[in-house]
Amino acid sequence: MFRFGHNMQINFYNQIANQYSSNSQKIRVLTEDWVDREIFCPSCGDCINQYENNRPVADFFCPKCHEEYELKSKNNSIGNKIVDGAYRTMIERLQSNNNPNFFLLNYNLKDYSVSNFLVIPKHFFVPEIIEKRKPLSVTARRAGWVGCNISIKDIPQTGKIFYIKNQKAESKSKILDDWQKTLFLRDEKVLSAKGWVLDVMNCIDKLGKKEFKLDDVYTFKKALEEKHPNNKHIKDKIRQQLQLLRDKGYLSFVERGKYKLN
Repeated sequence: MFRFGHNMQINFYNQIANQYSSNSQKIRVLTEDWVDREIFCPSCGDCINQYENNRPVADFFCPKCHEEYELKSKNNSIGNKIVDGAYRTMIERLQSNNNPNFFLLNYNLKDYSVSNFLVIPKHFFVPEIIEKRKPLSVTARRAGWVGCNISIKDIPQTGKIFYIKNQKAESKSKILDDWQKTLFLRDEKVLSAKGWVLDVMNCIDKLGKKEFKLDDVYTFKKALEEKHPNNKHIKDKIRQQLQLLRDKGYLSFVERGKYKLN
């Protein structure tokens, strides 16, 4: 198995789902089996286990480091959104410690293979990326129920750690390194300002270069003003977040007004 250093298999074991007639049940069984066989914990590199069915929060856990993972699967492309459950439940989870990391599996139904597989660490989840859906109509079985979408496009690139990208597997060491790189977002001192830190990380992503200048990040001043209308010191806030990202090893200071992504 790949999780112990061998080649990752990207195809599902189709025969295990033969007994199911529903497509959604088949996909659930196939994807959960594949993750159980092929995926290691991105936090410690150890084997992960599957929870018993119908656990309300997570699907997998690591017995060694106790990280938990919820699995979401999508056909065709990953897209910009993940359809999730109840909006209120999701917001409550974000405000508690009972929030798992997300495994996102993108599969191809033509040959029952994995196209992309990534983990989004839980510290990238903030209320701003949770979109409220319209309540179900009065004629629906669950009239008035409000669901939510997770907006993946609003998560910085470093929050999308790929095991498989376009059917090509990443090395185990890179996955483990990528996970460690952003753990500072769980620090108590960072939590209160996490929305701002993620905003600046997204601005850096949009620049699309390894080295950049302070003035480059200032070009997002107007967009940040619109997002944070009560803050009258946007440039100060940008500098503050860059300092924090430098202190946490996410960035390096090259020279006055110039930074480099680590």
